[in-house]
Amino acid sequence: MPDIFVAPFLIFVLMTYQDTIDYLFTRLPMFSRMGAAAYKKDLNNTWALCEFLGNPQSKFKSIHIAGTNGKGSVSHILAAIFHKAGYKTGLYTSPHLFDFRERIKISGDSGGLMEIPEQFVIDFTERIKPEIEKTEPSFFEITVAMAFEYFANEKVDIAIIETGLGGRLDSTNVITPELSVITNISADHTQMLGNTLAEIATEKAGIIKNGIPVVIGETNIETENVFQETALEKNAPIFFADKTRTVADWKWDHHLLNISVTQPHQVDSKQYQLDLTGLYQTKNLLTVLEAVTQMSNQGWQIAEADLLEALQHSKKISGLKGRWEILNSRDPLVIADVAHNEAGIKELVKQIELTPHRNLHIVFGMVKDKDIDNALALLPKNATYYFTKAQIPRALDEEALQKQAARHQLRGQVYSNVNLALYATSLHAKKDDLIIICGSIFLVGEVYPQCIEAIWGGGPKASTFENIINLILHLP
Repeated sequence: MPDIFVAPFLIFVLMTYQDTIDYLFTRLPMFSRMGAAAYKKDLNNTWALCEFLGNPQSKFKSIHIAGTNGKGSVSHILAAIFHKAGYKTGLYTSPHLFDFRERIKISGDSGGLMEIPEQFVIDFTERIKPEIEKTEPSFFEITVAMAFEYFANEKVDIAIIETGLGGRLDSTNVITPELSVITNISADHTQMLGNTLAEIATEKAGIIKNGIPVVIGETNIETENVFQETALEKNAPIFFADKTRTVADWKWDHHLLNISVTQPHQVDSKQYQLDLTGLYQTKNLLTVLEAVTQMSNQGWQIAEADLLEALQHSKKISGLKGRWEILNSRDPLVIADVAHNEAGIKELVKQIELTPHRNLHIVFGMVKDKDIDNALALLPKNATYYFTKAQIPRALDEEALQKQAARHQLRGQVYSNVNLALYATSLHAKKDDLIIICGSIFLVGEVYPQCIEAIWGGGPKASTFENIINLILHLP
């Protein structure tokens, strides 16, 4: 219950953090829950919100990052690097996995980035309520405005801003950054961004600004001309990361990914270690290195030692989760990965094939508006599947997913909750097996650490189906 302060003739209801989050989630259209119905196809609301707040988007420097896959990893790694280099750094990403405050972070005293305080979320929401009633913004538009206000108030040196969807019409696209970054282009959100890679690239290229350098992570014959033409039109210097550097070799070593990178006309390669061990991070590293190079050319001071240290500890510094994240390290190995579209699942399957295991168990759920058949066609047919769903309206029903998967020779049982599905894997998986949780960012976000601990950890063992159900029902 919220606290109530009684004064003569007045009653003030003081919102708690949970009250505030409930208000934001229920009052505002939320794309992650509703899908396309929550998507606003212009920037009018964002401009109006920023005007109401005194245009905070113009009061800090930034790097703007778009792309189909990899933009979350690149954003977190760059934030870790600038933080380690001594800059007060802001980070805005979406969606969150566990707590809303994961979306908005700044450099803290603890050696890493710290989430926005609960009180700021409460106070900002109270302040913006009149404008919410006036403009009827989306959830995403409000969170963008909140992030910009927080970064401006905290006087960050640099903010790393990840787009939510597309680029041209994304609410974040009211900033003028120091650098634009587009990681890659593949098919996703086609109902809003276009049916071809060139159409999708055109939307992403909307973040390219006049005279502002842009880094493109991956060269693609279908999209290269789109970026070249937009950059030429905007007089924006353009750099393709995979043309300036090449991954010569890589290997895993003690939960680190060692990557050897070469550059044209240089004999020796450079060695980097990442604590993000997904094989797809080799591509993201090239994007990050080129972004750092372009920012250094503008006068930002990033020492090589700080760069190397940040790469080794980017998860700890930035708080990034869900990218080939080890939830249980042995007996069996349990991995969560937010791969949720065709390109992401293709990379995930490569890594599964390279990971030693006996039997494969996949806990899988998707949302309705993805290209489900193309994703299912990529998944291993020799795995045991545990079909489930995230607890959001967009989620595809687990029984419908099971039927669709059967057409691709993928077999398994259905579970109404990802944690129940995980418990089921524990009844069948042996110590040398591999368990993967994937298919939806929101599915990974609903994996309770308490359940992982209860099933495989050193805590009280949930030895019966009834016990694990009871545990899940009593979690927040």
